Amino acid sequence: MFFELLAKAEDAFMRFLDPKDEKERLRAKRQDEKARREAIVAQHGLDTVFDGHWQGLAGQFLLRWYTHSTHHQRLLLATPEGIVLAAPPQRVSVGREKHLQVVARIPADEASLFDPFLGEFETRMLLIRFKDGSRLRVETEDLRGELHMYALRQSAVGD
Repeated sequence: MFFELLAKAEDAFMRFLDPKDEKERLRAKRQDEKARREAIVAQHGLDTVFDGHWQGLAGQFLLRWYTHSTHHQRLLLATPEGIVLAAPPQRVSVGREKHLQVVARIPADEASLFDPFLGEFETRMLLIRFKDGSRLRVETEDLRGELHMYALRQSAVGD
């Protein structure tokens, strides 16, 4: 973690030393990426938690999910067998990891993790796509973390 922080500081310092035209090129590139990301979000309706179809598998899962725990955060694990979600049984502020319990399991034949940006952008967004086409958006703590890499590997295997 220290070396990662050190590398980010070095990158920031090197960008500071870049010539003005290079800074402008990088700024334009970031704006272009942001516009493309926002277009994908708008095109696929990814600005909502789920697709809005309460009768679909995602909507039914979401309704059951909230009955298992009042805590707003979940731990999501992806395995070849499916997706596992764990949560504390109630709102806790200290040591919540000690209280985690599995609250839901989604078999791999019912749903899969999917990166809607196909790895093009560093993002915290992933989708749980159900077999009926419905979807549920989840936000990860890490930008392009291990869950993203898992989803991208699964997408590559499915192609």
